Amino acid sequence: MNRVKRQLAPYFLVLPGGLWLLLFFAIPMIFMLSLSLQEGDVVYGFRFTGHWQNYTDAITDYHTQLVRSLVYAAVGTLVLIALAFPVAYWIAFNGGRRKPTYLFLLLLPFFVSFVLRTISWRQILTDDGPVLSPLKQIGVLPDSYHLLGTSVAVIGGLVYNFLPFMVLPIYVALERIDPRVVEASRDLYANPVLTFRKVILPLSLPGVFAGVLMSFVPMASDYVNSEVLGSSSTTMIGQVIQSKYLVTSDYPTAAALSFILMAVLLIGIFSYARALGTEDVMTVAAR
Repeated sequence: MNRVKRQLAPYFLVLPGGLWLLLFFAIPMIFMLSLSLQEGDVVYGFRFTGHWQNYTDAITDYHTQLVRSLVYAAVGTLVLIALAFPVAYWIAFNGGRRKPTYLFLLLLPFFVSFVLRTISWRQILTDDGPVLSPLKQIGVLPDSYHLLGTSVAVIGGLVYNFLPFMVLPIYVALERIDPRVVEASRDLYANPVLTFRKVILPLSLPGVFAGVLMSFVPMASDYVNSEVLGSSSTTMIGQVIQSKYLVTSDYPTAAALSFILMAVLLIGIFSYARALGTEDVMTVAAR
């Protein structure tokens, strides 16, 4: 009896999480897949017809927004790495006893709603706001210059809102580095640049990998920043899906676009993991 209990114990431990995934992920995904192959409208209802044309039409009509979303997410991710790595490095190696305080300050904006944070940036970036207005008054920028409604504003909003998602994984990876390894590198007469390139950077790659996953995926599917900070020329695929669901009630096209976006992101993630060599990365981290 005890042997049977020991054999069944792992399954009982997994059961709550498995049921959660089944109820709130697998079943909704199956429903969405069925919806993406339906025809009809909200007046006469939708019926399943296996209409694969929804996918072809979605790609044909909205490939520009899809590509734009991926480009914005890729640029934003690169900017995030450039900003987050120095911050995480400084906190991990120079934060001392105040590391929890610095991490708390980093997460402090998350105590405010995502939408409110984005709207606040809209007020900051207006033509007469605290950023552009002084620069225009002293002649640094022309009076016709504006940021709102541009790609720069949208990518800037994405970077601001998802910065902690990049900093924290990199910080955790750097925090786990044994100081003796760094000291050994210096004892072998490696200069700081060589130590960073040969020791610190390879050991931090698991954090970079996790940060890219945690930031690129939500940025590519985001619609709040492009809606609040952008214009019709910066429309992202998330806006299209949101509009199809809540405005025009074109549920099949919205579901098809959601699956197309998910497929593109999965292909990109697996390609990124294969190129980076996650097994090698995790082996380095384990050492």
